[in-house]
Amino acid sequence: MSHKRIPKRKAAIAVGGVAALGAAAILLPNANASQDNSAGAATPKTLKATGASDLSSQIAGLLGDAFAGSYYDSATQQLVVNVVSGDNNNVVVQAEKAGAKVREVQNSTAELTAAAKVLKTKATVPGTAWSVDPKTNKIQVLADSTVTGSNWDTVLSTVKSLGTDMATVKKTAGSFKTLVSGGDAIFAQTDQGGVRCSLGFNVTASDGTPAFLTAGHCGVAAKQWSDSQDGQPIATVDQATFPGNDFSLVKYDDPATQTTSDVNVGNGQTVQITQAEDATVGTQVFRMGSTTGLHDGTVTGLDATVNFQSETDPNGVDTVNGLIQTDVCAEAGDSGGSLFTQDGGAVGLTSGGSGDCTSGGETFFQPVTAALTATGATLGDAGAGAGAGAGDTATADPSATAADPSATDGTGDQSGAVDPSATDGTGDQSGAVDPSATDGTGDQSGAVDPSATDGTGTGSDDGSSLTSSH
Repeated sequence: MSHKRIPKRKAAIAVGGVAALGAAAILLPNANASQDNSAGAATPKTLKATGASDLSSQIAGLLGDAFAGSYYDSATQQLVVNVVSGDNNNVVVQAEKAGAKVREVQNSTAELTAAAKVLKTKATVPGTAWSVDPKTNKIQVLADSTVTGSNWDTVLSTVKSLGTDMATVKKTAGSFKTLVSGGDAIFAQTDQGGVRCSLGFNVTASDGTPAFLTAGHCGVAAKQWSDSQDGQPIATVDQATFPGNDFSLVKYDDPATQTTSDVNVGNGQTVQITQAEDATVGTQVFRMGSTTGLHDGTVTGLDATVNFQSETDPNGVDTVNGLIQTDVCAEAGDSGGSLFTQDGGAVGLTSGGSGDCTSGGETFFQPVTAALTATGATLGDAGAGAGAGAGDTATADPSATAADPSATDGTGDQSGAVDPSATDGTGDQSGAVDPSATDGTGDQSGAVDPSATDGTGTGSDDGSSLTSSH
């Protein structure tokens, strides 16, 4: 993830640098999907992803036990609600009047929850994961490439014991792992060596001080974090939870640090983060991370349980519950990075997954709403109103050098950061990224042009285009 260094106590490790507030509208032309208020009461509403999440919460409270999950149909821009009606047709009428498209299903939320408890009891082996898929009204069980022999037999027999039409199971490539690595973005030193993670979202701690959220396994790995590989620590872990959940609250050491509530999406542009929201299956989401930049995909499951192989105990399992499952790719170093919507909703923090951004894979995220509730933090600028100062707004510079995430500035900082306060002679890649510019190696990794290559012929998208593949 690109981030901004703190030269004068003004700029934080920005989740995203700085840019005009209209950047999201420029990058996200479909951000303003229409809301159909003219339809009749029984006609499903046309909704944006945020609206679908809100409506789902409302209907869940309205229907109680009859509610069996929901998902967003991106093709029709409608919320589909699963209902176990029995002989009570009134629950269907209520959901339709609220504006949802109703689908009657067999498995209730209580039955799916009970099935998940059986899996936890009988199939908690390293390399397995499961989540509720409202599109199929079943639990989707995944087993990575390490699940073989008796462990694979255990998974299969447990799924079979749940009964017909309760769960599906499939193998997935690679192995489930947390995505912490040595290198770039936010850095820490441990007895085992250097590690890196990605900053998720800047927040305000409950005591009013500036802080940020990242993955819990990052906060457990190290207490102090820096914005450069060999730099002095600038932030200290205040709270860290892993396993069980996967989030950390890290407070900036200087209480005068000014932060920005946005996500850097490359090319000197940002998406303003305005709210935290719950994930909805079927919605498009974007992930930003320090290793692979920006990638997009779809939420495929909720309330996921992932059984990571323990990093401290060769025979142990680190189980994390309540995660968001997606088909967005991620790689080592992306841990803690932000998952968000095109409307500026903060959704998740990168936890772990399998695969990579070449072959694809599954990635799981800690819900931001749960992390905020647990830590007492709030989204927003901790230092808002204190004065930004000159140089805190990025400007488009056609002559600027392209920011290469793999490049170093001679200090070990591989951030690829776009730092508008830096001069051209610092090697800090100042100014907005010009899609046509190269860094002398043919690397156009900062390009907004999806057809641009990184000099290796891979055509990789490192976070500068919201039309990136996943």
